[in-house]
Amino acid sequence: MPQNLVAQALAALFSIANVPVWGADPPVQPVPAVQEGQVQQVARGLEHPWAVAFLPQGRFLVTERAGRMRVVEPDGRLGPPLAGLPKVAAGGQGGLLDVVTDRDFARSRRVFFCYAEPGADARTNSTALASAVLSADHATLQQVQVLFSQQPKVASQLHLGCRIVRAPDGHLFLALGERFSRKEDAQRLDNHLGKVVRIASTGGPAAGNPVVGRAGALPEIWSWGHRNPQGATWGPDGRLWVHEHGPQGGDEINRPEPGRNYGWPVVTYGENYGGGKIGKGTHQAGMEPPLHWWVPSIAPSGMAFLTSDRYGSAWRGSLFVGALKAQRLHRLQLEGARVVRDEYLLTALGARIRDVRQGPDGWLYLLTDSADGQLLRLLPPAGGQSADTTALPAD
Repeated sequence: MPQNLVAQALAALFSIANVPVWGADPPVQPVPAVQEGQVQQVARGLEHPWAVAFLPQGRFLVTERAGRMRVVEPDGRLGPPLAGLPKVAAGGQGGLLDVVTDRDFARSRRVFFCYAEPGADARTNSTALASAVLSADHATLQQVQVLFSQQPKVASQLHLGCRIVRAPDGHLFLALGERFSRKEDAQRLDNHLGKVVRIASTGGPAAGNPVVGRAGALPEIWSWGHRNPQGATWGPDGRLWVHEHGPQGGDEINRPEPGRNYGWPVVTYGENYGGGKIGKGTHQAGMEPPLHWWVPSIAPSGMAFLTSDRYGSAWRGSLFVGALKAQRLHRLQLEGARVVRDEYLLTALGARIRDVRQGPDGWLYLLTDSADGQLLRLLPPAGGQSADTTALPAD
C-alpha cells in the first residue's frame, strides 16, 4: 500500500478510537454544562457543510466539502449550487472549505474562500485562497481570482487547515495544515506546510511580513510549527487566535505572533498514532507554548468570540469552539489570554460541530458535519437574556 494511503488509514483509525495519550493534564478541568442549551434549526440537507458566512437580508452563504457553495434563505430554503467555482479536489478532508464575506460586501459583493486546489497531475493538491464577486441574483461567482496557492502540492487528502480571517487592516490570514505526511516541513521556511500566512486582499504577501528578505524563506509566512488548524478568529484583544488538531491529544489554542514558532512536531501534548512520544516533549526553548490544550483530543473545528449580549452578560467575551470527535460545543471563559473555565454545551445533540460563527444579529450559528448537515442557531441558556429568534433583522 502506498505510504500516503497507509498514513490516511492510520489517521482515520485513531481519530475514531479514544486512545489514551501521553502528555500533561490540560490547564483547566472541564465543567459539564448545568444547562444543556438548545438549538433552533435554520436549514438542513447540506452535504458535509464546512463554513457559513452572512449575507444581507438574513441570508447565509454555506460551503459544502464536496465542492458546492449555496445561498440559504432566512426560512431555510437551500439555493442551487453557485456556478463559477474553480475546480476543487474533493476527497478525504479536502474539498471546498472556508468562506468569509468582505466587510464592505454590501458595496463590493466580494467573498473570499479556500479549497483543495488540484495539481496538474491530478494526484496532488494544496490549499488555495481565492476571491470572487457574488452575482446580484445569488447564482454565480464572478471575477474569480486565486490570491494564494500553498506550495508544494502534496499527494494527500489530509490536514489542509483552511481557515480565513480578515484583519482590520484588510489583510487576510490563512491557517494551513502540514498535510500529515509532511510534518517535518512545518519547521522549514521554504514551504507553506504547517504555517499561518498573511496575504494582501488583492493577492501576494502582505507588506511587513516577518520573514521577508530572509534567505530561503517564503514571504507569505507569518508563523510556523502548526499542525492542522481548523479554527481561526480575530479576538477582541486585536490579535489573531487559532486552534489546531493534535495527534491523539494535544489539540491547541494559540495566538500566532509574527515570526514565532509554535513547535509542531518538535513539541506537543499528543503522541504518535499507535503510541509513542513525539519530538522533545511539551516545551522547547524558542518555541511558543499553547494558551490552552485538550487531552484527550476533542478534534476542534470552528471558533468565534461572542461579542453580543444575546445570551446574557455572563457569556459575553466567551470563546466558543466546535468539537467534531467530542460532538459538543465548548464555551471557554477567559481572563485575558488565560482559559479559566471550559464548559460543555449541546452534549445531547450528538452531532459533529464543524463551524461556529457569530452572525450580524448577535446570535451564534453552528454547522453540523454529516451527509445531512444542519445550520443551527444557538438559543440562550435558561436564565439568560431571551429574545425572539424566529425573525432575523435585515442587515
